[in-house]
Amino acid sequence: PGAARAPFPPERRPPFCSPCPTGRAVAMPERPEQPDRDVYREPPRRTPAPNPQSAIPNPLDLLVKIFEYTVDAPVTAWRNFIERQHAKHKSYYYHRNFQRVPDLTECLEDDYVCLFEAEMQWDRDMRVDREIVKIVQERLGACTQREGESHFQNCAGEMQQFREVVKAYNSKCESIVCRASSSRAQII
Repeated sequence: PGAARAPFPPERRPPFCSPCPTGRAVAMPERPEQPDRDVYREPPRRTPAPNPQSAIPNPLDLLVKIFEYTVDAPVTAWRNFIERQHAKHKSYYYHRNFQRVPDLTECLEDDYVCLFEAEMQWDRDMRVDREIVKIVQERLGACTQREGESHFQNCAGEMQQFREVVKAYNSKCESIVCRASSSRAQII
């Protein structure tokens, strides 16, 4: 087994010989047409199914069944009931749109409904304006944080927008206290 075979003369060299590093041709062993059944055993045609039954039952299976019947089944049944009720009575949530009402100065002195609606509209407008100022201020803060030392140059647009928004907000509250109601603001 360890000895090298003698090289074949070129006329008798089989076609499956390969050259060896020394330059001599070495005969390759012939491949058998059929594999040797003792060496290469055939895999089983069907994989046998594992036997699920054992002598001792798994306690985890018992705990899972107890959980399913005591917790999961009632909760699932309740959720399905609630979902069926919601499906019958669908509700859609949208932003509420308020109609514009006359300004406080346009209301009559004894028209309390008009005064109330105008005051509520003024309050809503002020809350919207406050949120706009907060959003623009957050954008300016994010730009300042992001740009670091060069925020004076790179955040000039956000700074200008913030100044304009604050100026517009303050012009509404120029001669009045913004936290006071509109009816009190008219008196001041």
